[in-house]
Amino acid sequence: MRMLSALTLWVGMTVTALAADPILIGLNYPRTGHYKEEGLAQMRGALLAIDEINAQGGVLGREVSLITRDTASRPEKAARNVDALVDQGAAMLFGSVSSAVAVAASERARQLNTLYFATIGYSNDVTGANGHRYVFRESSNAAMTGYALGHYLSTHFADKSYFYITADYSWGHSSEQALRDNTNTTDTSKHKGVLLPFPTAKQSDYTAVLKQAQESNAEIVVLALYGHDLVRAMRTAETLGLTKKVQIVAPNLTQSVIEQAGPGLMVGVIGTEHWLWRAPEVENSATGLAFVENFNQAYELYPPSAAASAYTVVKQWADAVQRSNSLDSGAVINALEGHEYSLLKDAAQWRAFDHQNIQTVYVVQVNDREAVMAHPSRQDYFKILERFEFDQNMQTFEQWQADRAAAGKPNKL
Repeated sequence: MRMLSALTLWVGMTVTALAADPILIGLNYPRTGHYKEEGLAQMRGALLAIDEINAQGGVLGREVSLITRDTASRPEKAARNVDALVDQGAAMLFGSVSSAVAVAASERARQLNTLYFATIGYSNDVTGANGHRYVFRESSNAAMTGYALGHYLSTHFADKSYFYITADYSWGHSSEQALRDNTNTTDTSKHKGVLLPFPTAKQSDYTAVLKQAQESNAEIVVLALYGHDLVRAMRTAETLGLTKKVQIVAPNLTQSVIEQAGPGLMVGVIGTEHWLWRAPEVENSATGLAFVENFNQAYELYPPSAAASAYTVVKQWADAVQRSNSLDSGAVINALEGHEYSLLKDAAQWRAFDHQNIQTVYVVQVNDREAVMAHPSRQDYFKILERFEFDQNMQTFEQWQADRAAAGKPNKL
């Protein structure tokens, strides 16, 4: 009887200790400023993943709890947030939409020996020239999207003239270059381009660059712009009558951009997505379909790619912790490197040499209003034109090494 009482007391104390001692993970995301819509989606995806993990017993027998900081999409603020989140006890950090934020925050995390997942951040630099041992990126990079989009355009829009309007920062530059390389449009005298100031572009800047595109008589206008910048450019293009005269291409199209601009404005635009809520149907992914249903039930919305990326990060981190039986960043990194999995679509892999998530990329086109409204959700924004699996679209080790060498970085993380 005395032994039973002692055991009961020990169990009670253990349960109480576990309940009071959760594992903290830190979301460093844009709650305000540029890309706040993608930031909100990341928060929602992360919370859904944490709820599911805790309902299944947590990680290493402990519940997981989320702590957050607002980056406002400013790199210096994101780096300071890393210190605050680590001081609070975060075992892992994730977040970002801007590539510059991902680079700054992950570098500070490296200095603190803390694992950082760049949830989104499409510039090659994140896992390329600025990559290091402590950073992993869930979303596709510019090389992957450039390959997929470039091959589609080369097949279906052969021998067309291009004009590039590019955001003047690392993502814009790498996206333009990747698309030029894969569409045979590297001759800038024939396929002209212009830079748009980032992040300080004025309306006069949008008007000026789009008038140059109009005067070029190009058949394809590439808007290597993202988020709010892409929305403003599309509104200006419509005002100038450009949307009805040319094929507009945007390397990274997202659900949040369509919702900000309105699907009517974006009809016919071609781009890429690394995940969309139709993907689980295409790939026959049971867990992906469940995620779409659960997200819709929780938030009365269909999930965008930003939500899927955050959900994947949290689930994959938890899986790596369980497999390594450790919260130590080094042990979790070892468990992630080279790990192949299927979660919300088909197979993906955390590539060992650069920590890039290699995965299927979808070439998509924005549906017309009739198609959008035909679905009960009123959110069927994209038609999938083609899919490129990771063994088709990935950057090679030799290409990665060349990028590192050009930046004066070592040829391994």
